[in-house]
Amino acid sequence: MNELIETALESIESVPPVWRIVLVGVAILLETSVLIGLIVPGETVLLALSTGIDAPLPWVLTITASIIGALLGESFGFWLGRTFGPRIRASRVGRWLGDDRWQRAELLIQRRGGPAVLISRFLPVLHSLVPLTAGMGGMRYRRFLAWTIPACVIWSTAYVSAAAGASAGFRELSSSLHWAGYLFVGVIVVFLVLMWLVKRSIGKVMNRDLDEAAARAADEQGKPGTGNTDADNSDAETAGVRG
Repeated sequence: MNELIETALESIESVPPVWRIVLVGVAILLETSVLIGLIVPGETVLLALSTGIDAPLPWVLTITASIIGALLGESFGFWLGRTFGPRIRASRVGRWLGDDRWQRAELLIQRRGGPAVLISRFLPVLHSLVPLTAGMGGMRYRRFLAWTIPACVIWSTAYVSAAAGASAGFRELSSSLHWAGYLFVGVIVVFLVLMWLVKRSIGKVMNRDLDEAAARAADEQGKPGTGNTDADNSDAETAGVRG
């Protein structure tokens, strides 16, 4: 196992540090861009390239590149939402995503505002839709940045530090421990499991909150005098929001 990990790390380290940093920035920019982020494995690229870090300066520069890439990607999504949002939603790709996802992104913005931007950075699919939805909903760009910057800093620092720490530990122990490779893999796996648990917990809380909000909205629409007393229509709308 040690030989296999050493070969992989040497391959990554053979890429000039400047190019590794540029690739990180581009990968995260694409990963956080609206719609494109659904197919670009930015987290995987970030983890892999971060294993080549062997000094404090490349660590700082890699985190910085990741943050800048994320901010550019999310800002691009925000601008698209502000300018072309309804057209994107009505497009073939927008319809493919499903109206329920769009509605949940909108409801999250309506209920949580700025914190929704921070939360979405840790949620699949929504991390690409929320910036666009925030732009569509008229959120001020200054407010959007105030919430997305700390999210990008936390996310980037966690991923880069985990990969760099695992590889640094392997380099230090590989000459004396024949199972250092397993330790390296174990650290990465534990980190990914922890991130999955965090995302899952956030997703559960968010989904419960959105479901309760959708149910309350449906109840309000079904009350006499609200202009919608048709129970079938209320049920259909609730199902559309809940997905």
